[in-house]
Amino acid sequence: MSMNKAAKLWFVNIISFVLFSILALTGLINWLFLPRGVADGGFAVILRHFLREVHEWTALMFIVMTLIHLALHWTHIKFNLQKYGIIK
Repeated sequence: MSMNKAAKLWFVNIISFVLFSILALTGLINWLFLPRGVADGGFAVILRHFLREVHEWTALMFIVMTLIHLALHWTHIKFNLQKYGIIK
């Protein structure tokens, strides 16, 4: 099954949006709602560590999706850099 370029971009954009939403949600929950520095926090501490792991792995996947996005747009980026004389 071969996907054309527009379908690939659409897929990458949707995946990027989902990953960004997960990043925002896990980051905000850890920052605003879960306790920091509690030695005996029980479930909240376990949840905080779990969400931190999810946040870090999601960030890595988001970076990969961003690089794929740039690769798919590389001809457009290169054209604009040449157009404005940044590269020759």
